[in-house]
Parts: sequence; structure tokens; C-alpha cells
Amino acid sequence: MIDQLNEKEIMLLVIKYLKEMKKKEFAEIMDELHPYDMAKLYDSLPEKHQHKFLSFLTARQIATLLQELEQEDQHAILQKLGLEKSSQVMDIMENDDLADMLNGLSGEKIEQLLASMKKEESQTVQNLLSYPPDTAGGIMTNRYVWIRNYYTVQEAIDKLRSFAEMAENIYYLYVLDEDKKLVGVVSYRDLLLADTNDKIDDIMFSRVISVNVDMDQEEVAQIIERYDFIAVPVVDHDNHLVGIVTVDDIIDVMIAEANEDIEKLSASGKAIDFDTSAMTATVRRLPWLVLLLFIGILSAKIMSYFEATLNQVVMLAYFLPMIAGMTGNTGTQSLAVVVRGLVSREIDRNTIVRLIWRELGVGMMIGLVCGILIFVIAYVWEGSLIFAMVVGLSLLLTLIIGTLAGTVIPLMLYWLKVDPAVASGPLITTLNDIFSISVYFGTASAFISHLM
Repeated sequence: MIDQLNEKEIMLLVIKYLKEMKKKEFAEIMDELHPYDMAKLYDSLPEKHQHKFLSFLTARQIATLLQELEQEDQHAILQKLGLEKSSQVMDIMENDDLADMLNGLSGEKIEQLLASMKKEESQTVQNLLSYPPDTAGGIMTNRYVWIRNYYTVQEAIDKLRSFAEMAENIYYLYVLDEDKKLVGVVSYRDLLLADTNDKIDDIMFSRVISVNVDMDQEEVAQIIERYDFIAVPVVDHDNHLVGIVTVDDIIDVMIAEANEDIEKLSASGKAIDFDTSAMTATVRRLPWLVLLLFIGILSAKIMSYFEATLNQVVMLAYFLPMIAGMTGNTGTQSLAVVVRGLVSREIDRNTIVRLIWRELGVGMMIGLVCGILIFVIAYVWEGSLIFAMVVGLSLLLTLIIGTLAGTVIPLMLYWLKVDPAVASGPLITTLNDIFSISVYFGTASAFISHLM
């Protein structure tokens, strides 16, 4: 029945069951919903129905619901559930998701919630909370299946069956020695294809690709993308297996990192979404814009030095917006290419040199084409060969400079261990305005006697 209803119809039906206290019919609908759809349904319900909605759910359903919500909504639900019900739910939640949820709470509240949980689960979450949130340790889960290398395939399958329900990922089984050091990995496919009497030692991969517990989450994402893993093991400095990072967590990381880079590229600072208030959005955007304002004043100061040139050849002002705009555009294009490359691949000296030479060539070819076009347009418009040459040559030079600025500035920041995304589009554009004005009026001043 539910597959024939749209979201609004499902919500109205759920509200009807909540009002009429029809828990059985309510449960039938919940059994058909994916956790994401359940979370979306909860979020769309009027606030007056949300508390009863939660009371109709089982602890396991609430656990899956929480894992699909934003942190702010998670904390609100914990408040509604109370300490006793919250502890039941947290004992069921995936430990890595639980650690992420608790990260935004006060230390006192975290201690209170952890104290109410089962001791073993509480200790595991505390261990996860001890790692920085943007590292492999901060995003890993400890719910995996490990085996010994002397197991037979049948023994490994039996253990997998026993722990499959609690494991977050059963595609890989990790082989540990007596000291709990990672010595191999076996895929579920390998088990299916092997004879039940084969030894794990004979079918396992001993060259295990793993990540250190302190590795940055972006590097972990690159490794999973590079090797097409569904999960990657996390080890400490002594090669003891301490957890795994799964691909679903990496997708969240990649989305978060992409959003962060977009915020920096747009010079908007911290996250701003549709629900952000006008005051908050203003506070987050204003610092960058004030900085760019003062940098822009430098452009005006430079123009004042060429006041005499502009007064003598007023027609120069006609092409100034085009020169500045084109320079900013080509710089932003190069910036996007470099930032994307720095995120997706390893960079060495040879790569940087090739990139700079490549972008120099791109700037020269783009500048040459655009310079010739604007030369023709300026000549037809003003009928002055010298004036057309000044505009065309200026555009050629500024496009080369703009392309190189969009390439070199983020590379310099990367070399200085600063996130290159802070070389935002507006910053590159503003700097290129200064370059373009200087080159344009400098070229015009050199030919001022011929322009008069």
C-alpha cells in the first residue's frame, strides 16, 4: 500500500495513526520505510506530533533515525527521549556515528550520557572521541570481523555468521596474529570460492593496504578511491588493528570537504545554508568582504596614478571593465583546476613545474585569441590602430598574468601548508583587478603620445 503513496500522503496517514493511537498500523508503515525516508518524514512532521512519533518507534528504529539526521536535530531528539531511553538507543547505534553525534555536546553532557550506557559500549565510544574528528581514528568504527590465519575457511564462515549482525561491514575479514597485529585480509568472495577445508593463511592477501589512526580523513578518502575499497583497516603505530573506515563514511567526508572548499572558494567562511539567519550569514560573509574592500581600495589608488592618462584618452575607460573582468575570470578558472588537482592527486616538484608551464601556455593561447578579437573590435569602434593595439596587448598580458596568478597563489599556499582553497575566487579576482589596471594603464601611458 505504502509504495503507491507520495510523501505527503504518507505523512498524513502517519499523523492519522498517531492521533488514533494505532501503533500496529504505524509500525507497518515504518517497516516499509528506508531510514533516510523515516528521517525525512520525522523532519517534515509538525513539532506537536514529533514526540509521539518517537514514542511509537522502537529503540533500534530511533537509532537508525538518528544516524540520518543533522547533529542539531540529533541533540533535540536526545533531549526529548530522556536519559534512560537515550542510553538504550545509544547502546544500539553504530559507535562511529554515536561519537560524531556526541562531539557537539558539552563535556558534562557527554559524561552523563556515556555513564548511562553499557560499560563496553561506553568505553569504545570514549576511545573514538579521543581521536581528532577529521582523522581516520575519528571516523572509524570498531564493528568488524577478525579471524586468525590458522582458521579453516569453514571456521571463518562460522565466525562471520556469528558476528554478521553486529558488524558494519562483512565484505572483508581481517586476519590478526597473536599480538592482534594486522597480517592479512580475506574478502567474502574469497571465502565463497575457496574449499571449506582450506587454511586462511593460504588464501589471504598478506600485502594489506591500511591507514594510520592519525591520517587525515581526506587522505583516507583518496586511498579508498584509489583502490576502489568498500572499507579500509585502521591501525595504530604498532600495526594493531583498531577499526575500519567504510565507504559510506567516506562519502560523507567527501561531501563535507567539498562543501568546505566551496565555502572557501566563495569567501563565505563557515557553512551557510537555506536555514541560516540573515544576521549569521552577514557575520560569516562580512570579514572576507571587508578584507577584499581594502584590497580593492588599492585598485582605486593605482588608477589615481594614471589620472592624467585617463583624462587625455577618455576612451580607455570604455574597455577597463572588460579587461578587469576577463583577467578575473581566467584566474578563477585556473584556481578551480589547481584546487581540484591538489585534492585528487599527490603533488611533487615535477608536477608543479609542468602545471605552471601548462597554464602559462594556456594563458598565452587564450590571451592571443582574445587579444586579437578585442584588437579588431577596438579598431572598428574607435578607428585608431594604436588604441586597438594598446587594448589588445593589455588583454593578452593580463590574461597571462591572471592565469598564472590563479595557478601560483594556491600552489604557494599549499607549499606553506595552508589550505589552498582559501585562495578564494573573490580574492583572486580582486588581485587580478590590481594587475589588470596596472598593465592596462601602464601600456597606455607608454603609448600616450601616439594616442593623443
